[in-house]
Amino acid sequence: MTRRRRMREIGLSELLSDPERAGHLLSSRRGFLSAGVRLGAGAMALRVAHLGLLPAGLVPVAWGEQPVDALLAEKPGLRLLNDRPLNAETPAHLLDDAVTPAARLFVRNNGIPPQSVDPATWTLRVHGESCRRPRSFSIAELQRSFEPVTLQLTLECGGNGRSEFRPRVPGNQWTTGAVGCPRFTGVRLRDLLAACDLRDDAVYVGYVGADTHLSGDPGKQVISRGVPIAKALEAETLLAWAMNDEPLPAVHGAPLRLVCAGFPASASGKWVTDILIRDRVHDGEKMGGSSYRVPCTPVAPGAQVADADLCIIETMPVKSLITSPRSGVRVDAARALTVRGHAWAGAGAVARVELSTDFGATWQATRLAPPANRLAWQHWETQLRFSQPGYHELWARATDAAGRAQPMLVPGWNPKGYLNNATHRIAVQVQTGA
Repeated sequence: MTRRRRMREIGLSELLSDPERAGHLLSSRRGFLSAGVRLGAGAMALRVAHLGLLPAGLVPVAWGEQPVDALLAEKPGLRLLNDRPLNAETPAHLLDDAVTPAARLFVRNNGIPPQSVDPATWTLRVHGESCRRPRSFSIAELQRSFEPVTLQLTLECGGNGRSEFRPRVPGNQWTTGAVGCPRFTGVRLRDLLAACDLRDDAVYVGYVGADTHLSGDPGKQVISRGVPIAKALEAETLLAWAMNDEPLPAVHGAPLRLVCAGFPASASGKWVTDILIRDRVHDGEKMGGSSYRVPCTPVAPGAQVADADLCIIETMPVKSLITSPRSGVRVDAARALTVRGHAWAGAGAVARVELSTDFGATWQATRLAPPANRLAWQHWETQLRFSQPGYHELWARATDAAGRAQPMLVPGWNPKGYLNNATHRIAVQVQTGA
């Protein structure tokens, strides 16, 4: 009796990244079987006539376009980076809202979200070595027993800006769009921890989510990260059930998620089923190895770095984004151009945002508004005039309250491409009589 070979499902993004291999696989059923793979549901949703006649090395054009329509129907305009797991970023000009709408919030998944969720029966367990009184809560009990809180909070993927690192590093090639600042409603995590009798030896708080591993193996953990106890006890760290005054969207963690603004968004676990109060640094999936870690001391670009020499990322760096106008805009040299955007600073506040039109030789201050609350981004705006026609670039640079400014070039190369906070640049074509 022959043993059946286990087949691995691949997504469209992986398939399209190697057209020659894809053409071979698509040419016949035998190609799929010999490679031990099968196409994910996104690719199979389109039935292709005469597929066997497609020349080797080509894939159907529509397959390269389909994921945006099929997988991001509720998020028009987002750019798909990966369909298995689903990851998509928001172009800068679509992040112009003061409060990020659900349709404009980036998607970062590590596994497959739960397919069937009932908020009425959802249970959250709080337990761990440093929990004297382990308890379970329904969402209704959370809403009834603790003070509800609504805060606007910035979420940014630790790998936002990864595409700019040279030499290139693996992972989703985010540009600037893995950030957003919605309003979240929930309860403070610290209130929940107090109700479960937090021990004095508590060091970390971790989470477990209901998403499943890409392999389909229920025994494999997708992601289980955490934060130091001091971060868990901050007034802005929430267990949220609503976003922008609506129930959480499924892709953003419904019915219950963590929000730990100021840290990498991977610390803000989705579809949360367990809160773990640990007497040590949490050791869940993607807490060790090179995941969400950077060299403890600077290294040369392209260097090999041992896991033991990597430190866990905590606070995100100061950063800014130009949201209007859109890059590539054409403007009349005789008219002033309104420029605006957002800035944020990890655990702190932004002190100023400046713009340059001469590649960083000089800088002009903008009007900077205070945040809606701590850990929300801040809006800035100004008007610019250009002294001469031609191609210009606008560069935005934020400086935080501690005096730390964004670098003009990509900082601190690291093996996973984390923490790029280089100035945001857009293109402007200045014309006479435009």
